[in-house]
Amino acid sequence: MPDDTSSQPSPALTGRAPTHPRARHAGLLTGPLPILTAAVLWGTTGTASSLAPTGAPAAAVGAAGLVLGGLLLFLTAPGGRSLPRTRTGGERGLLAVGALAVAGYPLSFYPAVARTGVAVATVVALGGAPVLAGLLAWLTRQSRPTVRWAAATATAVLGCVALVLGPGLTGAGAPVDLPGVLLAAAAGLSYAVYALVGGQLIARGHASGAVMGVMFGGAAVLVLPVVLWSAGPWLPTARGALVVLYLGVVTTFLCYRLFGYGLRHTTAQTATTLTLVEPAVAAVLGVAVLGERLPAVSWCGLAVLALGVVLLTRERRAEPQSSNRP
Repeated sequence: MPDDTSSQPSPALTGRAPTHPRARHAGLLTGPLPILTAAVLWGTTGTASSLAPTGAPAAAVGAAGLVLGGLLLFLTAPGGRSLPRTRTGGERGLLAVGALAVAGYPLSFYPAVARTGVAVATVVALGGAPVLAGLLAWLTRQSRPTVRWAAATATAVLGCVALVLGPGLTGAGAPVDLPGVLLAAAAGLSYAVYALVGGQLIARGHASGAVMGVMFGGAAVLVLPVVLWSAGPWLPTARGALVVLYLGVVTTFLCYRLFGYGLRHTTAQTATTLTLVEPAVAAVLGVAVLGERLPAVSWCGLAVLALGVVLLTRERRAEPQSSNRP
């Protein structure tokens, strides 16, 4: 990823542009690859949550996974427990905002899915997140998005729209519910906010594991009452426990460790665009595992989405490293 998409590049990068092929390969491994790996695993959440016992509320399942994964992130992060005490008031405020944003995502996204369907909620939340991240970064003067980033993001969002809404465009789709759309937009905003907050704190030199641990640990405490209130007989069952265990350990704990590591070398705007791979993986799993069928327009959207992601992953090597430092 290019450093010129952000005015606060990671301190882990030096002022020298990597010229050796092995160094360029290492740049890919430390930048896009952890985020793309997390996005691929996030794409399994729909299939995994569909295996929950009948009658389990979607929001409760997601919140339970966040409680487990968030506490694991906090308890296993070196320096996580001391980070809030040793930071300035402004940085503690950022951590609090990040925790609120993390907690807001499952509490808005899953009800959006219930109201307006998976397709529309996914497009609005995930498709809007990179755009909102770019606007927020620009408004807060953290960065000025480049033309290349804007073109790659527009390509990826267009592909995501065609991929997810393809079945509805060629047949009977889910009804669009305005409150559901607004909830999905709130989920996209939550995602953009905690990605920006995490990226900003990591760019200041704080360990990515500690930052993610504090934000997700705080979010786990915030959504715990929701789990306690809505937990039913489904949670103690073997299927319910396995689904929550997978969502907590794999799609929360492991994925956000990877996401935080990727933010050390990638701007939040680019990271939110790369995670548009998630609906692509979910769609392919739906075909391969659940026996769903995708029309030609969805496959074309998948190809366009892949093109946008390729443009972003190649951008770091195509553009020179910025010499500006915080």
